[in-house]
Amino acid sequence: MQYWIMGGGGIGRALARACLERGDKVVLFSRTDPGVDGVDWRTVDNTDLAALTEVTRELPLPERVINTLGMLHQGEQQPEKRIEHVTETALANSIHINTWPTLAMARLLSTRLSSQQPLLFAALSARVGSISDNRAGGWYSYRISKAALNMAIKTLSIEWQRRFPAACVVGLHPGTVATALSAPFHSGLAEGQLQAPEVAAEHLLWVLDRLTPAQSGNLYAWDGSLIEP
Repeated sequence: MQYWIMGGGGIGRALARACLERGDKVVLFSRTDPGVDGVDWRTVDNTDLAALTEVTRELPLPERVINTLGMLHQGEQQPEKRIEHVTETALANSIHINTWPTLAMARLLSTRLSSQQPLLFAALSARVGSISDNRAGGWYSYRISKAALNMAIKTLSIEWQRRFPAACVVGLHPGTVATALSAPFHSGLAEGQLQAPEVAAEHLLWVLDRLTPAQSGNLYAWDGSLIEP
């Protein structure tokens, strides 16, 4: 099986290694070298549609595409605890990184897919993007950008059901994973709640292996449970 993996962070690298260990072929798209032996690394900014289009032009379409990009904090931008902390710049940056790359890849794929071609497209989302599950508040930009991602996935699934019925697009919540994204928030976690990237990758692939086009548009947690929007 062939994979395209967007992003060379902790989960992206772990997924690439897990796929390679299963005998799959992996093309990984990131700005910096992921340092994974056996992966076909292509240098690209995953938020740049034109660059993505160019770097994939000569590549055959894979069976699976996984977008692992995600940003909770960056430089001076931190998760907002109060509405007074929200800025237009931070919100736009969160949407640019957490929402737009999935739409950009979907645009690219839609120009090349045939009507009966199987494809599984998954994007890492988050439980905090669920509106019905929001009981704690805060983290405005991150929550909003992930909620937008979940809506993008649902909307895309409806269109693809008509145009590409053999394709499936889903969101995946990996849980709390020991990566740079979650590093400032590890204290206070219950024992066993923090997963190593390698464990998270195995869980995510287990979920993906069980999906069919009938599940397109949904958001799933790492244990296979359905997360309501």
